[in-house]
Amino acid sequence: MRVIVAAGGTGGHIYPALSIIERIKEKDKHSKILYIGTTDRMEKDIVPARGIDFIGLEIKGLNRKNIFSNFSVLQKFFKAIQKSKKIIKDFEPDIVIGVGGYITAPVLYAAHQLGVKTMIHEQNSIPGLSNKFLAHFVDTICVSLPGSIEYFPKKKTVYTGNPRSEEILTIKKVSKVKFGFSASKKLILVVMGSLGSTTMTKKLKDTIKYFGDKNYQVLVITGKAYFDDYKEINLPKNVILLPFTEELIQIMKDADLMVSRAGASTISEITGIGLPSILVPSPYVTHNHQYMNAKELEDAGACQILEEKDFSPETLCQKIDTILSDDKLYISMQKASQSFGIKDSLTKIYEEILKLVGE
Repeated sequence: MRVIVAAGGTGGHIYPALSIIERIKEKDKHSKILYIGTTDRMEKDIVPARGIDFIGLEIKGLNRKNIFSNFSVLQKFFKAIQKSKKIIKDFEPDIVIGVGGYITAPVLYAAHQLGVKTMIHEQNSIPGLSNKFLAHFVDTICVSLPGSIEYFPKKKTVYTGNPRSEEILTIKKVSKVKFGFSASKKLILVVMGSLGSTTMTKKLKDTIKYFGDKNYQVLVITGKAYFDDYKEINLPKNVILLPFTEELIQIMKDADLMVSRAGASTISEITGIGLPSILVPSPYVTHNHQYMNAKELEDAGACQILEEKDFSPETLCQKIDTILSDDKLYISMQKASQSFGIKDSLTKIYEEILKLVGE
């Protein structure tokens, strides 16, 4: 099987794309994969480092605040379509798969115009602009959350879950002791997105000292760009800061509670593990989709939402204390989180790929 995968911008798009690629390679040892991403975002470094053939296209997302700047954006979009057509003709894929980010729009549209089979995967509850556009042209639409189905044509939409939720089942747990924590005390993980957050960094800096008199431990992943912001803080003995860790999933499996943004991949990881969570949706994303992601979990009893505008040391600590001190509540959140995760998401996605390519 020859496959082109397009995805980019954030880890929430890139890592699900990599999960799909790994499943294809696992099932078809002779498969050929080409990844198309942007020239200036995370995927340009992450994907080639995995030994996957990569081509970067110069493209930008629409500027919603300054519409006059979008003339150059549209120019890049149409150029990207033409470049994508040449790449597709040269590579001759059996299928082109889009896994999120504005890079998917020109690549998948070009594939459609060339008569190549196409599939997109939507991670969020509310689809982004690219997938709304592509929904009219692609052959199959896979979604992570059931609430997404209403935004797409039902005849070609499949509820598969997020591919990360199946992949993490095979990842081995790493003990919190490795990170310098006590094995006998509960661990709270605090992660505000793969890149970190300016606003949440300010709020967390004020919050850290409040953890000092708690009987639980806290690991704060700051994001590489924000680690230095914490240098002047006197850390309590039960708090450890890291800029980043490649073993996030592994340590999540030994954590008791997650405090996090509500990106789609994060939610798939949390529910795949069955971890209770306090979700702080980013209010800066399109259509407030992180809040809607979190709301689906909260309605199921798997998490509690703490909006950024309401976030304070007192509100966070109160929620943590309530969840950890109430065994009945904790177990119910744990069960709800486990039931929300789809355990065979990659299998479902691969089956849809096979249906399209006719193998």
